[in-house]
Amino acid sequence: MTMRSKLIALLAVLALFAAACGDDDSDTATEVDATSTSAPADADDHDHEADEDHDHESEGAMAGDDAAPTRPERIVSIDPSGTEIIYAIGAGDRVLAVDAYSYFPEGTPVTDLSGWQPNLEAILAFEPDLVVMGSNSDIEAGLEAAGVAVALSNAPMSFDDVYSQIEAIGAATGNIGEAAKLVLQMQTEIGELTANAPDASGLSYFHELDNTLYSVTSSTFIGAVYALFGLENVADPADADGAAFGYPQLSDEYLVDADPDIIFLADTICCGQSAETVAERAGWDQLSAVQNGTVIELNDDIVSRWGPRLVDFIEAIALAVESATVPA
Repeated sequence: MTMRSKLIALLAVLALFAAACGDDDSDTATEVDATSTSAPADADDHDHEADEDHDHESEGAMAGDDAAPTRPERIVSIDPSGTEIIYAIGAGDRVLAVDAYSYFPEGTPVTDLSGWQPNLEAILAFEPDLVVMGSNSDIEAGLEAAGVAVALSNAPMSFDDVYSQIEAIGAATGNIGEAAKLVLQMQTEIGELTANAPDASGLSYFHELDNTLYSVTSSTFIGAVYALFGLENVADPADADGAAFGYPQLSDEYLVDADPDIIFLADTICCGQSAETVAERAGWDQLSAVQNGTVIELNDDIVSRWGPRLVDFIEAIALAVESATVPA
């Protein structure tokens, strides 16, 4: 099993406990919860709190209930999606440091900080007044004790969660208007892409997370993105009981039998996969997607992040649906 495969399996297991862990620290004075739970919990890699108290938490964290929030000037982000949101809402000029995977947009101050295994001392060495990160109760408590505000950037369950997260990070950074503008822009573009897409009823797809054939089901946020187009997920029957938390590992035989109309490769960077490598797999040359040229090569990073580039992911799906529905 590759390192990426092990990570996917670990994320699926961690998802079972993430929501409970997040609840433990929802009342901390310096924390801004940047996600909501308007949809039922699924097996994404991070669960999160409801967004109903965002405004109160933001103001209390930054300056107290009776005073106007103080705009943070020293921001550290150890979450790639959070980093992309920060820059998209115009707060990037106040970012001192980001984790090793926050290399978009170009020019971010990449360091060896880790989002997976964050080090409190290393973060505090930058003397931040705001840290954007995924849930980690120990680190959050340490930052709170040091008087540092925290904005959580956890994987969403729904599109409402994405928008709530952007708005909450906007509140935490003092860029409320810019965040609202970004949300409206994303909603408009996504609405246009889905409204103008051909009818995909009856079309099936396979989303490949890595070259050991881990996939996602419709219960995940990625699955919800595909559901915008009415596509049928061939991985759903492989995790009908939810035992894989929405991340089943399939087999060559399973996929040859399922014969998806479209194959989406989210492992072009990590694993060097392409339409050509897929066609070389045993039996895959007979798949409809291979024969019809609907093996779609995606950017791993764009697919795995839920910031402003979510629109790019949806656009890629729309183009793939159009290709799959064009008469021969």
